[in-house]
Amino acid sequence: MRTRIKVCGLTNADDAAYAARLGADAIGLVFYPPSPRNIDILTAQDIVRVLPAFVTVVALFVNEQENTIRRILDQVPIDCLQFHGDESPSACQQFGKRYIKAVRMRDDTDIGALTEQYQGADALLMDAYDPVQQGGTGGRFDWKLVPKVNSLPIILAGGLDANNVGLAIKQTRPYAVDVSSGVEINKGIKDKTKIAAFIAAVEHGNRS
Repeated sequence: MRTRIKVCGLTNADDAAYAARLGADAIGLVFYPPSPRNIDILTAQDIVRVLPAFVTVVALFVNEQENTIRRILDQVPIDCLQFHGDESPSACQQFGKRYIKAVRMRDDTDIGALTEQYQGADALLMDAYDPVQQGGTGGRFDWKLVPKVNSLPIILAGGLDANNVGLAIKQTRPYAVDVSSGVEINKGIKDKTKIAAFIAAVEHGNRS
């Protein structure tokens, strides 16, 4: 099975179009004000406008108010929601959209229980735990915690870059990989060379 690619935290249309052209399957837009990758509605509209067909647009939220999410959905064509906070299954499902539930991994995280709890999700995204930041930290977690078999697809995130994503795919065989800080110059500022190298490394990993 081919491991799919999501490039998250894009902040301008040029980088998004470039990632899509090179083969990214999904683009992640961050709607979380404390994040350096946070964007406004007008920027999101500009980004979505340049994307070709068959590229999934994912909107990331962290414990956001329902009315704020609905306001964004009314103005930006979003395909899938990604929840990075403490949202309940019912909170994730109330918008009638496909959704991904992010899990901040610790040694005692019970993926089986979370899979059962969020069985309505399209996937679980496994990310590194940080006591302060809600993702995008550039930190890794122990890939041995990724289950070999799971009824929900697994998206692997956390500290991935062109140098380690091939090994990550070999060890965990995830449905998809998600990169943000691993293709940046600075937080929120993507590097086209790093995007190209990451996508090439995933493609090489898929052939291995």
